[in-house]
Amino acid sequence: MTTLTVAKALNAGLRRALAAEPKALLYGEDIGKLGGVFRVTEGLQAEFGPDRVVDSPLAESGLLGTAVGLAARGYRPVVEIQFDGFVYPAFDQLVSQVSRLRFRTAGRISLPLVLRIPYGGGIGAIEHHSESPEAYFAHTPGLKVVTCATPEDAYWMIQQAIADDDPVVFLEPKRRYHDKGEVDIEQQSASTSLYSARIVKPGSHATLIAYGPMVRTCVEAALVAADEGIDLEVIDLRSLSPLDEATIIASVKRTGRAVVVHEAVRTLGMGAEIAARIQEHCLYDLEAPVLRVTGYDLPYPPSRVEEGYLPDLDRILDAVDRSLNG
Repeated sequence: MTTLTVAKALNAGLRRALAAEPKALLYGEDIGKLGGVFRVTEGLQAEFGPDRVVDSPLAESGLLGTAVGLAARGYRPVVEIQFDGFVYPAFDQLVSQVSRLRFRTAGRISLPLVLRIPYGGGIGAIEHHSESPEAYFAHTPGLKVVTCATPEDAYWMIQQAIADDDPVVFLEPKRRYHDKGEVDIEQQSASTSLYSARIVKPGSHATLIAYGPMVRTCVEAALVAADEGIDLEVIDLRSLSPLDEATIIASVKRTGRAVVVHEAVRTLGMGAEIAARIQEHCLYDLEAPVLRVTGYDLPYPPSRVEEGYLPDLDRILDAVDRSLNG
């Protein structure tokens, strides 16, 4: 086992994918010599050359448009968007072209591309650098949307995404880039499907459902709750589209209570979809309404006050208390 940060695990996963798949290439702004804003691609251009790790012009629309052509011709491009808020110039290509082409051509044309997006807040960044746009993509048929929360998942999930024949939006929780964990880089293949959820901590009193940056926060909340005799189960969704509905439903049927946690705004966020599915399948098992702990319905605030915007232990534990007493 090797101890890596999430950023270094992504780097190692990309390196292994580039070595294993000659048609894979990386493409993005400042990802070559600089290694990207967060240094996730550091050293890869020196190892694989400027034709495999390409420094692109400053044009997100052009980035994704180029990737469409590359993927249609059999390449496996991995496009980096520097920050979450910069993806919108490429939104038309993503939802109008990338998501539809395989369906439009009855499967004759596949687009095996990966769009890497660092997302979420908590790093004291300026406007357009701390957003959580996942619901836009999960709402779009034809796109697969995944997000890692640990170095182990970062290492394997990026390789699985590159190997997938469908377009994958790969969301990287930037506030967790420096979190450390053990990774078995000698293992031959991933032990978990890219589209399966994972029970991080078993429990019996209520289920916390989270993904990306909020998984660690929910685990911390569960540890605090345990000191008060409350046994919380924590689920890391890992995949937002498709959703591993079976794992969610089985957990809530056991615990009878569910709290969904995410950084993105509340209205029409992932929590709303998850709550609806739980109500459909677990109505007679629920002991309390499904609750949501989310960002607020307003533009991401200035960095000085972002901690008041982001879900934290207090807000999560308050929701747990309301669920247990409901």
